[in-house]
Amino acid sequence: MSESEWFIGIDLGGTKIGTGLVDRQGRVHARDYRPTEAARGRDAVIVRMLDSARQVMTEAGLGLGQVAAIAIGAPGPLDIPRGILTAPPNLPGWHNVPLRQIVEDALHVPTYLENDANAAGIGEYLYGAGRGTHHMVYVTASTGIGGGLILNGKIYQGATGGAGEIGHMTVLPYGPHCGCGNRGCLEAMASGTAIAREGQDLVRRGVPTLIAELAGGKPDAVTAKTVVDAMQQGDRYATDIVTEAMRYLGIGMANLVNLFNPEMIVIGGGLTHLGEQLLDPVRRAIALRAFPMAAQRVQVALARLGDDVGIIGAAGAAMMAHT
Repeated sequence: MSESEWFIGIDLGGTKIGTGLVDRQGRVHARDYRPTEAARGRDAVIVRMLDSARQVMTEAGLGLGQVAAIAIGAPGPLDIPRGILTAPPNLPGWHNVPLRQIVEDALHVPTYLENDANAAGIGEYLYGAGRGTHHMVYVTASTGIGGGLILNGKIYQGATGGAGEIGHMTVLPYGPHCGCGNRGCLEAMASGTAIAREGQDLVRRGVPTLIAELAGGKPDAVTAKTVVDAMQQGDRYATDIVTEAMRYLGIGMANLVNLFNPEMIVIGGGLTHLGEQLLDPVRRAIALRAFPMAAQRVQVALARLGDDVGIIGAAGAAMMAHT
């Protein structure tokens, strides 16, 4: 395989760094996962990233000179054109960090920076559920809700690299507060955090629900998984919470269909464990709320790349940027 065939994808998260050596077919030849240890500060995290990149090269028996490009999928907000992490909330103490240049200078390999949700979208577009499409929206539905837009075969980043913040479209004016400071965002209505919040509220109010029993009567012990487990055991209160959250997720997806007219919406993240209990309300909402021709054209599918989506997607971002 020629030297131009190798790419490194780094998935930088608040709790974990994932790195993979990936070829143009999306195959991972070496991978390394390690804790971020964000509390140790940015310099320590960057050293761990660099060590992780070197580790996958060592594992594959290659040198960094054989790598065509590196891309880092990182949490926003970002200044993508300048390669800067501006103020990621899950990386305390990081402020206007020129990460792209730091990594490029250290490893002497062309390096790019991409939003982590965009990177996951690129991975699913190139190698996963969206393969073969030209217009695809990727949605991650987990603790929060994010996304990536593939339009005309290219990732759409927007004027400052901030496009695709799907979780922060308003779906209920004056609804619950969102972590972004707004109210009634899709993330505040349909994420794992939103599901947990509603379950916690029931326990605090003393509602007779299995959620309370599973959480030992402690509101703060309620997670989205607690609510889903109670639903799967037939608890009607938990069922109502999840049903309402998925209804709002469907509204958000119908909005995306009307805005972008995609061929496919690919949904990833922890809530995909709901399977058809997620897909059915989304498809129904699209059929009810989106323009008929666009609604009939779009497919809704679950993501396929699993835990490697971050590293494959980041490597795919390197390929797209370096071509």
